[in-house]
Parts: sequence; structure tokens; C-alpha cells
Amino acid sequence: MNGKVIVITGALGALGKVVAEQALARGARVAGIDHAASSVAATADRIELGGVDLTDAAQARSAIDKAAAHFGRLDALINIAGGFTFESVADGEPATWQRMYAMNVMTALNASLAAIPHLSSTGAGRIINIGALGALQAAAGMGPYAASKAGVHRLTEALAAELKGKVTVNAVLPSIIDTAANRAAMPKADVSKWVTPKELADVILFLASDAAGAVTGALLPVNGRV
Repeated sequence: MNGKVIVITGALGALGKVVAEQALARGARVAGIDHAASSVAATADRIELGGVDLTDAAQARSAIDKAAAHFGRLDALINIAGGFTFESVADGEPATWQRMYAMNVMTALNASLAAIPHLSSTGAGRIINIGALGALQAAAGMGPYAASKAGVHRLTEALAAELKGKVTVNAVLPSIIDTAANRAAMPKADVSKWVTPKELADVILFLASDAAGAVTGALLPVNGRV
């Protein structure tokens, strides 16, 4: 990945930080975009753009364009920004479904639309989305989240078909990711069966690499050791 320019949304989160670190370790240059504020100074290899609301198309476009201007090109977009909620359908609120759709589908859509002109110009651009294994069959309490991630799956497939020959578009579908937040929420779970951020990062960065040039429209389960 030496010299490739990779944009990572949700770059300051538990998974985003690991993906960014692994990409830099492999020689890539990284632009991190996040809703949280960042005070990290830009360097030749890294820039962080904080305070960006990716549910707003104009803010997404501005951030992506700044990343492209800083590095002179974009090679890959990794859409990690998103959210989770656990809420039953009968006892929940319609606003929750709208919020999950905005956080998971619209962030990926807005970032992708902003990045496509830059990625298409290389002839070998990459988009990698984060879906969810739990969106293949929603369990109780998972309706709003699973529906939104199912939207990410369909977005991935549609973009892959539309951009074939210019940009590959794939998604990874993790099970439960081993993060501090998930451990706190599920203290009795067997975390040895969860997928680690590093393991997930390896799959994501493979899809962003030249070696994955023949893979597009794939929804790849990353389900740990279940």
C-alpha cells in the first residue's frame, strides 16, 4: 500500500484508529474524518479532519475535497462512520430508525458521492463499507440498526454495479467487534469468539489494496471464531 492515499471516516473511533494505524504502517497516507474534534497537526502522511457531520452532504464533500487537495489524489475510501442502538420495534420510536439510517446509510452515501470523482480518476479506486452480519437476519431489539446496515449492503451492491471498471466497492460484515464499549455492554460474553479490530482491519485493507482489484460487490462476513 506504499504511497496510496486512503480516506477513513469514523477515524477516531475504536475501529477507525486501528485501521488508520495499520494503513500507515503499510506505507499508506491517511486522511481521517470524524464527527469528533481533532487537534492533530497535518503531516505529509496524515491529516485529520474533525468536527465533520457526514450526514450533511456539503460537509462530506468539503472534507473529502480537503483530503484530496492535501495529498493530490485519493485511492481508497473506507466508510467506518456509523452508530448502533438496541431498541425493540414495538417499544421504540420512528425517530430511532431515522437516526440509524442517517448515521449508517447517509454517512456512507455522502462520503462515497464526494469521493467518486477523485477515485474514478485513478482507474483503480476502492470503496469499502462496514455492514453487519446481524443485518442478514435481525434479532429482537436489532430492527433499526439491522435495517440501516442492510441499506449499507444494498448501497454497496448498487455502487459496485454502477462503478464497475472504475472503482471497486465492497463491504465487510463483522459480527461483534472486540472493543471496550462492547465488553462493557456485554460483560458475561465470551470475547474470545469476537473479531478483533486488527483482524477486521486486515480484511478492510486487503480490499483497499491492488491485490483485490478483481473483487467488487462482495459482502464479506468477518465473524471471528463463532
